[in-house]
Amino acid sequence: MKQSYFITGIDTEVGKTMISAIVTEALEADYWKPIQAGDLDNSDTHKVERLISNKKTKFHKNAFALKTPMSPHAAAEIDGFTVSSKTIIRPETDNDLVVEGAGGLLVPISDSETIADLIAPTDKVILVSRHYLGSINHTLLSIEALRSRGFGCFGIIYSGNETKTTEDIIQKMSGVPVIGRVEEEEEFTAEVIKKYADKFRENLKK
Repeated sequence: MKQSYFITGIDTEVGKTMISAIVTEALEADYWKPIQAGDLDNSDTHKVERLISNKKTKFHKNAFALKTPMSPHAAAEIDGFTVSSKTIIRPETDNDLVVEGAGGLLVPISDSETIADLIAPTDKVILVSRHYLGSINHTLLSIEALRSRGFGCFGIIYSGNETKTTEDIIQKMSGVPVIGRVEEEEEFTAEVIKKYADKFRENLKK
């Protein structure tokens, strides 16, 4: 494996999967979602796979594919599994790897661990932020949570329309660079994903 990128969000439904597809396409990296909870017939892996144009990307099997669409710790309990970071082994690959988390950093995967426990020390962590009332707090808290665990934040990707005052204060208070923005799109197709991949590639490779 060359370089690994961990995609996390400030909350659920902020555009993490679409941005994971963009980063995967930009780098022609492999893609892996360690824990999928619910929607197994149309999982995030399925969604990303439909949006990728390059022929190099490989899609790796979830470590845990849980039937119940709930927080991983609750879905695992209902499905009769015990989830632990120690049993989640990264796939072997000679390619770059994009790892997509579930929800935000502190979403529990068990009684004692969260999504943050799946981040490797060598990961470049990309935070997906989307503007809503409270998103400044959620973005800064996510960055603080990373730093408290000894991780940096490689960059922020914004999902949705620009709110300059919000983005300015996040940048001033965190010092985290912005990789780019994904605008509101009527539909996310392979062509749209490729457009953003071409736009973000240089910043992702810094």
